[in-house]
Amino acid sequence: MEERININVSATDYEITSKAIISTLSKVEQMVHGENDFIVTDSEFAFGWHFYVVCVNMVLVRKLSEQLGPDFERIKGKTLEHKFLNWLDQKIPRDNFRLKFAIKEEMESTKYGIF
Repeated sequence: MEERININVSATDYEITSKAIISTLSKVEQMVHGENDFIVTDSEFAFGWHFYVVCVNMVLVRKLSEQLGPDFERIKGKTLEHKFLNWLDQKIPRDNFRLKFAIKEEMESTKYGIF
């Protein structure tokens, strides 16, 4: 079984944000010669927000970190997953919508309550 980062996404516009995420991750796949290394789920709408999950193979993240080298190391974050999340957050342009990322496993911990 492949290691994955499961990212919870909260966005006010699903169409724009999901397309931007897919475009960004597709470019990463091309850059590191990956294929089928991520999945974007359908959204659920509640309270004016769309909630969905982006699953990314750790192989893709590791290849990206190797290719970016010192630039990736300078990104804020204590783990590879946090650095990737911050990198992805920086790559998505914010025009007329709000967008938040969180690592799914951390959202389900007792820090945030039990879901």
